[in-house]
Amino acid sequence: MKYVIGVDLGTSAVKILLVNQIGEVVDEVSKPYPLYQEKTGYSEQNPQDWVDQTVEGLSDLLKKFTGDVEEIEGISFSGQMHGLVLLDKNNEVLRNAILWNDTRTTAECQQIYDEIGEERLLAITKNPALEGFTLPKILWVKKHEPKIFAETTTFVLPKDYLRYRLTGNIHMDYSDAAGTLLLDIREKTWSKEMCDLVGINAELCPPLIEAYDEAGTITAEMAKATGLSPSTRVFAGGADNACGAIGAGILVDGQTLCSIGTSGVVLSYEGSNEKDFQGKVHYFNHGAPDAYYTMGVTLAAGYSLSWFKDVFASEESFDDLLADIHTVPVGSKGLLFTPYLVGERTPYADAAIRGSFIGMDGSHRRKDFVRAVLEGITFSLNESIEIFRKNGKQIDTIITIGGGAKNDEWLQIQADIFNAKIVKLASEQGPGMGAAMLAAYGCNWFDSLKECAGTFLKEEKEVVPKQENVEKYKKLFAVYQEIYPQTKKMNEQLTAFRA
Repeated sequence: MKYVIGVDLGTSAVKILLVNQIGEVVDEVSKPYPLYQEKTGYSEQNPQDWVDQTVEGLSDLLKKFTGDVEEIEGISFSGQMHGLVLLDKNNEVLRNAILWNDTRTTAECQQIYDEIGEERLLAITKNPALEGFTLPKILWVKKHEPKIFAETTTFVLPKDYLRYRLTGNIHMDYSDAAGTLLLDIREKTWSKEMCDLVGINAELCPPLIEAYDEAGTITAEMAKATGLSPSTRVFAGGADNACGAIGAGILVDGQTLCSIGTSGVVLSYEGSNEKDFQGKVHYFNHGAPDAYYTMGVTLAAGYSLSWFKDVFASEESFDDLLADIHTVPVGSKGLLFTPYLVGERTPYADAAIRGSFIGMDGSHRRKDFVRAVLEGITFSLNESIEIFRKNGKQIDTIITIGGGAKNDEWLQIQADIFNAKIVKLASEQGPGMGAAMLAAYGCNWFDSLKECAGTFLKEEKEVVPKQENVEKYKKLFAVYQEIYPQTKKMNEQLTAFRA
């Protein structure tokens, strides 16, 4: 039997999967690492922590492995997007990595608009300037830490640094490069125009490769530390959302993914770079060959449910909290929830907007609030689906993963609000499985990622929309969409009052 390893370098932990040739997860290991938040809005990690925990995780995995290490043919990666790792001339790390959820760069986003213009920015990168992206972070370091910037010879993203430490070779794949605001999405090259306009040397940008390209083999030092064979082939890997799409089989036009974790993502496959979503959703290069994906984000999806549980039911399990929601009618007796607990991304890039319950009266009970939270999260994700549909995409089947796939009633709510068939996978490993699939494809186990998905991924169940509920939710969704414009000014005033 042959094996591959998928490494998912997340924000809170690294998850490592050992997968065999028929897609079975033989073993898995997870290792946490800390987050450093020195000031409000700051979010950083020490890249050495990623390396140490990955090496320890691989070592633990290999100690339990009973086969021949030569049977582990390849390893690939999924990684948190947008994070900035600055390296000097010796490829030594110059400062902690600034992560995707760091929000210190509002002024730098405005600088990008001032120097490039929104229209030209969207033409080149297909994405707006948001605090989470990499370029604003580079500009922040240039402005606030000029000595460090002067020593910088290249930058990479988190999983690229980890791969460099395993192979000694520096690259970045297109799916992660697309989240920097420095890649010409159509041409698949670094944009010298973007670099020139913001005053950055284009030579800072690392060599580009495909997610399934081989980036080297394990160094002798890392082979000794992990137990892997020095002949293990190392493949580039991709951004976590691209790998999540691969790991869910989102590999042909029309396929759409709904992933509900702390944040929520609606992601749809695009076979070309020709569509224009006017920057309302993200538009990135896929990890699959000659492909792209569009993506909308709800910042506080699963987090909204976790928040409600922590505040109102801290001693209960999620199963207990959700036990009675099937007894609550569609629409939660006229109670609406907006999941803007930490601001919002799609379709409102608004850091000041805040969540709300609308329509409360004395008859509402806790179970009504719980169902309203689930419906509100799903309404928010549906705003991204509506953008896709209004731009000509047909969405009739959605693969759902994460927290939204763990409760049968929530699966039905998704089917009814999205007005689409919902598919739950039998084994859900997300981005880690996508990374393993990239390694399997890179090792030539399959002729295509689609063929790999046919072997590795199995459906557990399908949930179809109930037309009566679809019609009710359409009416309620129209009301939901009125809440943001009517509360925007009030929330700005409340934010100012709180400050």
